Amino acid sequence: MPTTEDTAGGNDSRLNAGPHDGLWQAGWYRFAKALRSPNFGPRPSAAPGTTAAPTDLIVLHSISLPPGEYGGDAVQQLFTNRLDWDAHPYFQSIRGLEVSSHFYVRRNGELWQFVSCDDRAWHAGVSSWRGRANCNDDSIGIELEGLEGQRFEEAQYETLASLCAALAQHYPIAHIAGHEHIAPGRKRDPGAGFDWRLLREQLGWNPQMFPAPVAGR
Repeated sequence: MPTTEDTAGGNDSRLNAGPHDGLWQAGWYRFAKALRSPNFGPRPSAAPGTTAAPTDLIVLHSISLPPGEYGGDAVQQLFTNRLDWDAHPYFQSIRGLEVSSHFYVRRNGELWQFVSCDDRAWHAGVSSWRGRANCNDDSIGIELEGLEGQRFEEAQYETLASLCAALAQHYPIAHIAGHEHIAPGRKRDPGAGFDWRLLREQLGWNPQMFPAPVAGR
C-alpha cells in the first residue's frame, strides 16, 4: 500500500507507442474500468544530452481498506481523494493521504485504472530497483485487493497475468517486483501469501525479470 512517502511529481509526460495499440489509448487500458485520480504527475523528462529512463518496471502491491476487509469502495475513494476519514477508526491513521496506483485488481478479478500508464502514479515512495531510485518515475503500479501475508484469489492472478502481458506488449517491461523488494524494511507487500511461482508460470517470462528471492535463482 502507498504511504505519504509515495507521492511526488515529475516534469514531463510521454506517450509510448508499440504493438497492439488497440488495447491502449493514451496509456489507458481498454479492459479496465477507468476512474481518474487527481494524484499523478508527468514522468520526468531527460536531462539535456541524455535519454529518459524507459517505463520498464511493474511494481505489485496489496491493499485493503480497512485492512483485511474486502468488497467495498474505500480504495477507489482513497485514490480519488473522496474517502470519508470518519467512516472507520483506521482511516484516521491515513487521514489526508494523497496516493494512487495505475491499476487495482479486486478479489473477483475486476480491474480498475486510476492513472494513465504514460503518467507517474504515486505508489512506490522511497524506493530503488535495477540500479535506479525513485521507482515512481519509471514504473507501473498494480494494487491487488488483499492483505500482506495472506493469499490472493485465482481470478486476481488471471487478471494480473493478462494485464502484465498487455503492458509488456506496449511498454518495454524488463522487470517486475513487489513493493517489499523495492522498499525493503519499509514495505512488506504483497507479502508471503503472493504466489510468485504461479505468476511466473502464467507469464512465461525470463526469470531474470523477477527478484532473485522469488525467481529461484
